[in-house]
Amino acid sequence: MNARVEAIRCCDARPHCCPGPGSDRLVTPPESSRIRNLSPWAYWQLRLAAHDDDRATAQPQRARLDRSAVRSLLGPEPEAVALDCAITETVDCGSYERHRILYDSEAAMSVPAYLLIPHERKGAARGAAVLAVHGHGAGKSAICSADEDGDGYAHHYAERGFVVLAPDLRCFGERQDPQWDPSDSKYDCDWNLVCAVMVGVNPIAQNLWDLQRSIDVLEAHELVDPKRIAIAGLSYGATMSLLTAAMDTRISAVVASGFVSSWQAAHRVPWNMCGSQIMWGQIGEVEHADIAALIAPRPLLVETGTADPIFPIAAALATVRELGDAYERVGARTHLEHHVFDGGHRWSGERAYDFLAEKLMGPGA
Repeated sequence: MNARVEAIRCCDARPHCCPGPGSDRLVTPPESSRIRNLSPWAYWQLRLAAHDDDRATAQPQRARLDRSAVRSLLGPEPEAVALDCAITETVDCGSYERHRILYDSEAAMSVPAYLLIPHERKGAARGAAVLAVHGHGAGKSAICSADEDGDGYAHHYAERGFVVLAPDLRCFGERQDPQWDPSDSKYDCDWNLVCAVMVGVNPIAQNLWDLQRSIDVLEAHELVDPKRIAIAGLSYGATMSLLTAAMDTRISAVVASGFVSSWQAAHRVPWNMCGSQIMWGQIGEVEHADIAALIAPRPLLVETGTADPIFPIAAALATVRELGDAYERVGARTHLEHHVFDGGHRWSGERAYDFLAEKLMGPGA
């Protein structure tokens, strides 16, 4: 633990600093004085440790967790508005066209996104689509990149014949306010959380709402079969992919890379969490396994790097084992896969592309 926990003996230099029992004067405590903590980090670690037993004792109740319970943690939904979708730019990317589009999710908020349309799909029957969700970083532009060394999974899914929609989440890409420099002040996540707290809103619920409106966009597209829409993402993109699929049954298959482990384990990694990733009062109430279990029996692929420093492999293995039981109960154990690869916190793709092709484009899909 990277924390400063000190044994306070009331300062040898000031012998009168602790009130003695039954006296109104200050006295020096004995050498056996209790340990006192000065670290906010250690404080929260102690609070987390207190919840460890809660999960075990609450497991029977949590096994019955439903969407309404998660919804209560997320808070009320915003008021729906017309999408008013518009194409603002079109670029030929070789095997597909990339459209920059804009659509409304709330009365005071619009979503910029890249819509990737494979040339081979033009004029064809409705088919499979992927809602590609970026993680922390540059936003949609990073996952739509053709850079083979990057995490350009939106690009690679489009090359494989999927219609792909890649929106910018709030506080990223075009939705990062220009006065904030990510290299200097990270991202807008924590500032946005401050504003959200003051009005009682969960930022993760805002991005969930925007992704559900993104599903609306795909459903309305002439080339998309509404029954064959998948979602895929890395890191925070996997956070949102898992939550979106859990809360919206229009998602038919999921790839979650570099996230599925546990909030308990991830929160113990210093400086790991951000203001976009949490729900009010979630610790002890809901875990990764609880959210992911709501996806069953739909296909779910979990990607985990053996050396991921922020979503530990041990927690990932334990969670997927727990998920296996949930899938087994609904007769869909074969719909859950765990691809473990040598590496750190990154997108692998070694299984991810074939997984969605099999589930949404293969025989019987």
